Amino acid sequence: MTVQHRPRIVIIGCGFGGLEAAKALRGADVDVTVVDKTNHHLFQPLLYQVATAGLSAPAIAAPVRHLFRKQPNVTTLLGEVSDIDVSARMVRLKDGGELAYEHLIVAAGATHSYFGRDDWAPFAPGLKTLDDAFDIRRRVLLAFEAAERETDPTRRAAGLNFVVIGAGPTGVEMAGTLAEIARHTLPGEFRRIDPASARIVLLEGGPRVLQAMPIDLSQRALEQLHTLGVEVRLNARVVAIDACGLDVLPAHGAVYRIDSSCITWAAGVAASPLGRLLAQSVEVQTDRAGRVVVEPDLSLAGHPSISVVGDLAAAQSYPAGQQPRAVPGVSPAAKQMGRLAAVNVLRRIAGQPTAAFWYRDYGNLATIGRHSAVVDLVLPLGHYKFSGYFAWLFWLFAHVYFLIGFRNRLVVLMDWAWAYWSFARYARVVTGIAPRAHGQPPPASGCPDS
Repeated sequence: MTVQHRPRIVIIGCGFGGLEAAKALRGADVDVTVVDKTNHHLFQPLLYQVATAGLSAPAIAAPVRHLFRKQPNVTTLLGEVSDIDVSARMVRLKDGGELAYEHLIVAAGATHSYFGRDDWAPFAPGLKTLDDAFDIRRRVLLAFEAAERETDPTRRAAGLNFVVIGAGPTGVEMAGTLAEIARHTLPGEFRRIDPASARIVLLEGGPRVLQAMPIDLSQRALEQLHTLGVEVRLNARVVAIDACGLDVLPAHGAVYRIDSSCITWAAGVAASPLGRLLAQSVEVQTDRAGRVVVEPDLSLAGHPSISVVGDLAAAQSYPAGQQPRAVPGVSPAAKQMGRLAAVNVLRRIAGQPTAAFWYRDYGNLATIGRHSAVVDLVLPLGHYKFSGYFAWLFWLFAHVYFLIGFRNRLVVLMDWAWAYWSFARYARVVTGIAPRAHGQPPPASGCPDS
């Protein structure tokens, strides 16, 4: 007698898309395996708070095994995918392990894009993982420590130049928070320097900040950044980065230099390399960012058993009675794609037709600093745009609400409440003696005088 096994579903990645897909399969008569190269789910919208010492890492991360402890049809594995054998329906891991599947949901996410200049990465780290956040936090805090020891005024000033490249939500939030640290958190803690003298420079290659926002909210964000003391330079394209600073080409004029040993990259996103590997295996297209072009139901053309969701998918939204439109690379979209991909898997198993993806866009929001935020809210009852203090409160409670787990919500709310009244940031523990990565030479002190 042949033993029938339950359909095996493998989910690659436990970000927003992968997590929602697995949760949507709760109670289904299937066996689910979630494989991720980290052991935690990360709430990326607040990652910059870890990078700027506002929150500790456990406040925005949750162990994957803990998340699925009450979902017995889910097995979680720690491992990195090296290959997907479509013909054998097998996922292969770097350690030699293999995972057979009947249905595959790929939610491997995105990484940094340096637009072909990967040699800039050691000098301008991006912000996608906890390791990235720890690296940036170390660089920021050690920059102030190095300035306290520096006796040369020119070198000291260069050491207190903080540059953020890219004025999307991450870049704007990083720049605004760095200004608050320099102006409000650190004064009084140093004897030889004035932390408030630090320069925070935000570079944007386009004509305005937060380009996904309406123009009026973009302008309000710009004004709020200026109020915090952030130098915003628009239409400014970075052409070179090294251990001592970067070269900038403005829209009009000659290339100029900014000396800095603390640069953060928030300018570009590229799909996980797994996307191109998968696209080559099944002969489907990818877009310029490496995202895999998917069918309306998020499956791959000619391979209905494979779905791609989240930042890895070049997906279209198909609202009823409207023209398809591109889906933005944001966490709400990833969550909605993950849920639909899981539902469509169950429909295929039941022999039912699958549904096309319809992205419900509820708008965008970004915080700039204390009492400063912009909100573009799209609801069935209307379109609402507001900024300032009430936008900041809305941003705060929205992020607390969407955090994973009651403990994380409580810890974040308490940390923010304490920081609000005291301006203090206590997650300022760093390890190591120098903010170097991937063979980066010593900053500031090893750089020539300007």
